[in-house]
Amino acid sequence: MDVILKYFPDLTEHQIRQFAALETLYKEWNSKINVVSRKDIEELYLRHVLHSLGIAKVIQFADDTSILDVGTGGGFPGVPLAIMFPNCQFHLVDSINKKLKVINAVCEAVELTNVRTTHSRVEAIDETYDFIVSRAVTAMPEFTKWVKGKTTKKRRNKLKNGILYLKGGDLTEELKPYSAVKAYLLSDYFEEEFFETKKVIHLPLKHN
Repeated sequence: MDVILKYFPDLTEHQIRQFAALETLYKEWNSKINVVSRKDIEELYLRHVLHSLGIAKVIQFADDTSILDVGTGGGFPGVPLAIMFPNCQFHLVDSINKKLKVINAVCEAVELTNVRTTHSRVEAIDETYDFIVSRAVTAMPEFTKWVKGKTTKKRRNKLKNGILYLKGGDLTEELKPYSAVKAYLLSDYFEEEFFETKKVIHLPLKHN
């Protein structure tokens, strides 16, 4: 938990309580339904919570921003971002229903009211959002196909509406087709070795 306060010292008491509760909740649930690898559960705050909050270093979502989290798994990056931005609406989607059961229980336990979950493939979601977030579920060309037409026209934020993608490694080839893409290095914000090659990729998308 200390690593969260290190980089986000201005959290409210309520947010601190919510973040502090995540470790026990995820450890309890992970013993029943494996949503986080055993190695990673011991470093939940660094590898999952803080990694998710890398997006919060790149953008401060304006109130009423709507965000779709694709392939959310155990709720990352959606749950930490929903705690960070309580006045935004988050829709967490995954094709594995038991993972959403964990998310729903975690959200209820920490009184997170700005999250809803749907058991579905993202292609079947017929709604639009300001931003679409995800943690490296597939290569960007495939991902853009999945979420085509799912961004809204109205702009509320400094960054253009589109994808905010958490991914690591050399992405030169993968991002070559996109002229408007920008990669933010998480090592510019976080000093831990884990973030050395990690990035937030912002790709503006055209609305329907």
